[in-house]
Amino acid sequence: MNHEAEIIRGCIKGDGRQQRRLYELYSPRMFGICLRYAQDEDDASDILQEGFIKVFTKLSEFRHEGSFEGWIRRIVVNTAINHCLKNKKHQYHYDLNDVEELIEDEKASFDPLQVLDLLKLVRNLPPGYRTVFNLYEIEGFAHKEIAEMMGISINTSKTQLMHARRLLQKRLIRIETIPSDEVK
Repeated sequence: MNHEAEIIRGCIKGDGRQQRRLYELYSPRMFGICLRYAQDEDDASDILQEGFIKVFTKLSEFRHEGSFEGWIRRIVVNTAINHCLKNKKHQYHYDLNDVEELIEDEKASFDPLQVLDLLKLVRNLPPGYRTVFNLYEIEGFAHKEIAEMMGISINTSKTQLMHARRLLQKRLIRIETIPSDEVK
């Protein structure tokens, strides 16, 4: 894409206008990714800022193989993972009652839920669960890749995903039981 190549060249030369264009073009989508890994919007903003600093410093390394957005996305996801790993002491802290409680297999109607509600549910998962859930379910990484990225075993990745799914299912069922006029 000629427009994209122009922005990349300008950014490599240090052109502030092109850097602003690149940021404005990609930051809204990348912020959405950051929100999925972060505890809150401030945390997501920090991850986004750190990610774009890496994008700008590594821009000359972009080989024009594959999509530019995919390249940026990979940097932002890796930045989010590194952010989670820095806070690793909190990563596996969770309420055992939430984890151990059995979940009934019920079909739930989630009409009252909106995308932002689901995002909030994912964001409220314990950090380890949230990170593995995002990497596996949303980013499409395999458990082996997740294990390597996070410095955990494949079984830990699988267990974290299972617990994340159970906790989300439990919370979704709880929401379903609230009368629709109370969900907002």
